[in-house]
Amino acid sequence: MIIRRRLTVGVGILLATLTAGLGSALPASADETPTQASPKVELVLDVSGSMRTRDIDGQSRMTAAKQAFNEVLDAVPEQVQLGIRTLGADYPGDDRKVGCKDTKQLYPVGPLDRTEAKTAVATLAPTGWTPIGPALLGAADDLEGGDSTRRIVLISDGEDTCGPLDPCEVARDIAARGIHLVIDTLGLVPNAKIRQQLTCIAEATGGTYTAVQHADELSGRVKQLVDRAAEPVVTPVATKGADSCTGAPQLQPGLYTDREKFAEHRWYRVDVLPGQELRASVSVFADRAVNNDYGMLLRAVTVHGREIVRGSEAGTGRTDAISSGLRYPKPEADNDGDTKPAAETVCLQVSNSFSAPASVKTAPGMPVELTIDVVDAPDTAADPAAFGLGRGWWLLGVLVLTGLIAGLLTGWISRWRFAVWRTN
Repeated sequence: MIIRRRLTVGVGILLATLTAGLGSALPASADETPTQASPKVELVLDVSGSMRTRDIDGQSRMTAAKQAFNEVLDAVPEQVQLGIRTLGADYPGDDRKVGCKDTKQLYPVGPLDRTEAKTAVATLAPTGWTPIGPALLGAADDLEGGDSTRRIVLISDGEDTCGPLDPCEVARDIAARGIHLVIDTLGLVPNAKIRQQLTCIAEATGGTYTAVQHADELSGRVKQLVDRAAEPVVTPVATKGADSCTGAPQLQPGLYTDREKFAEHRWYRVDVLPGQELRASVSVFADRAVNNDYGMLLRAVTVHGREIVRGSEAGTGRTDAISSGLRYPKPEADNDGDTKPAAETVCLQVSNSFSAPASVKTAPGMPVELTIDVVDAPDTAADPAAFGLGRGWWLLGVLVLTGLIAGLLTGWISRWRFAVWRTN
């Protein structure tokens, strides 16, 4: 930190101050900073025979996966312990019992040797069955031990071929262990049955499903998930929005999850004190096939229905999530200091305009993630929400009055110039 002082401050005093500050800060930081366990991630790659198919940017699915793995391995954060497990990589035969045990750890979970890991991936060739369930069980065992965050990233191009061990039930069993392990899934084929199975696996543990059809999408998404493992974990709180502000749940600052059907409105309530700023953001995840045109709206309104501020987003084409946010700074209240300022109840409306083909189920609704934060408002707010129409219609009145005066002045000057012209 650089502190500006007058030039008259002596060098000796400055040095003494810095020395004292450093001397007191070092022991405190050493005592107060806890040692955080390194997050663990295991990439589970489908190496079954169908990965030979050449439909990703003119190359085989296996080639695209290897390319993505190389890029991901180059970008893994230093603090992440990473491992790699395969399924269907070794047994090419027809014996179901043997093929459904074909999963092994290719690279152990731990500090990453990038060269060794890349060499191991380079040896892979599409071979056998698709035992997703056994691979997930093996990956969960690989990640056991310690108090760190755990994440499995499953990349597959097909359904599990080793029933009756349902991989969705396996994921639920893993979640029931209470080891805070999240499974994210990536599907390489836009197939409804594959999508349904991989979505079920992800949802069972609070993870995400992503459909990818290009090599850059695959590497980008896996990088994002590995990076996310290194971030502090916030466990979202399940809530249920109401169909009006009156019965909406009261939310405190935090992360919340809900579900919203197609073209539905959900309401929530947040209290904001004078001198505070409400910051809210929402994401709606399209976890099933949807029509191309879509949009979402996040509105903050008063309990009387007057809009304060809004945020919206729209798009077209395939997406997995759409997000928007808003900010509402509430000015300080004028009081004598003896009475406690009353909080304003702000109603948050979350709406979407997603639609889907008739064959797509609308229940349960799409996952919604809502983030609420209330912080000290800035002294001089720079965003439109701080002085916009949300606090009343005074700004609109000022603009109308300014326009009226400007119009009268312009008309008077024009008439005066015309009169002078006729006189001359």
